[in-house]
Amino acid sequence: MTRFFWLGEDTSSATHSGGTIDAWHKWGLPGVHCPTCGATWSDVGYDYPCVDLSRLPERALFERPRPEPFSEFARLRELVRPLVPPHAVLPPGTGFGPLMGKATGRFGPTAWVEQLLLLVQPGVLSRLQADGVEGLVGCRTELTFRQKSPPELLELQMEPLGRLHPDCIPSEVPPPCETCGRHGFSRPEAPILDAASLPSGVDLFRVGNFATMVIGTERFMEAARRQQLDGITYREVPART
Repeated sequence: MTRFFWLGEDTSSATHSGGTIDAWHKWGLPGVHCPTCGATWSDVGYDYPCVDLSRLPERALFERPRPEPFSEFARLRELVRPLVPPHAVLPPGTGFGPLMGKATGRFGPTAWVEQLLLLVQPGVLSRLQADGVEGLVGCRTELTFRQKSPPELLELQMEPLGRLHPDCIPSEVPPPCETCGRHGFSRPEAPILDAASLPSGVDLFRVGNFATMVIGTERFMEAARRQQLDGITYREVPART
């Protein structure tokens, strides 16, 4: 049976490289004012850095974060839908395109942005793929460095594919809004994955209904450790049918 691990940034003195990245994706869906639930919101963790909006005539509408009425949000969402994977979840705040911003300090083989986005050097990606890790997609970044010979970093596109099991979501939490899809609950202290929702052939993904959680399979963890990739922590998360 496959084991799953919640990945995080290891900032301990023994492994932390000291580099910092202040950057975010070039384009994004706006937030939304929902007429049904009354919430004004956007989400984080839903990002498709390999999706290029540069040829979209309306691309300027995706360059500035702001809330929009639901009808306008829905219109913009449909404009990008042909460009994303068929199963893509596109809530308010979904990001697209390369990571843009500044990088300072020294970087090891991996780097995190806001403990949400995982970046690796091209050689790391190649070695993980050669070691049998499945479903990895590296996307270019547009980061500026101060040093003369900066490293090349690729962002791993981690799609929201699995889900938290209903048993770890408090019973008093209202169901998702029928209009905007908002499902407002805090991350469970003891998360459980819904085994029936988990993907096959993908060793690195996000939790679909709590996308700030990055999940790696045991195969990913073992390959990363064989490659001596510092900077990543692992906490096992149970899966239940």
